[in-house]
Amino acid sequence: MHWKDEGYLLSKNNFGENSIIMEAFTLDHGKYSGIVYGGSSTKQKRNFQVGNKILLNWKSKNENKTGYFNVELIRPIAPFFFDDKKRSVCILSAASILKILLPERQINKKIYGSFEKMLLDLKFDNWIRLYIIWELSLIKELGFEDNFKINNNDDIKKSLAFNRNLLMENFIIPNRLKFPLFRNILENYFV
Repeated sequence: MHWKDEGYLLSKNNFGENSIIMEAFTLDHGKYSGIVYGGSSTKQKRNFQVGNKILLNWKSKNENKTGYFNVELIRPIAPFFFDDKKRSVCILSAASILKILLPERQINKKIYGSFEKMLLDLKFDNWIRLYIIWELSLIKELGFEDNFKINNNDDIKKSLAFNRNLLMENFIIPNRLKFPLFRNILENYFV
């Protein structure tokens, strides 16, 4: 089996001497994981920053077995924010939320588009408000809705706490998941 698609890197873990196991959220195939041979090599390492947009070629002998990726960088996202801890943590937070909440291999172009827009919105001064709106839209797309409004800077702390509670009550606790560390770090920046 073979396919080619664009996507965003959600996570990576070392595997063997210079390979990685990575998870990506793709446009036409949903969330997929696979092995990248040579992914931790000096030459390839820069491509594998969480949040980067990548072109994926996936191959497997069987649809139900772990596959292998060949990856090309389409657009770096993370490096633009290496000097900004809050925005860097925001990328890691969003990616870790998608990693734990999205089912494997289920296509969701609406969530993909909103995630892509949120990453592009990080360049704006009101990026944290746009992130909060993204979280609410994700929660709504996954089946839960609330009419919470963001009006001023004092509401950022309350909005992040509100979203955390929605995530905990509707997804994390019922599914016995661990709340993403980077989401906690992001929220603590605004306490």
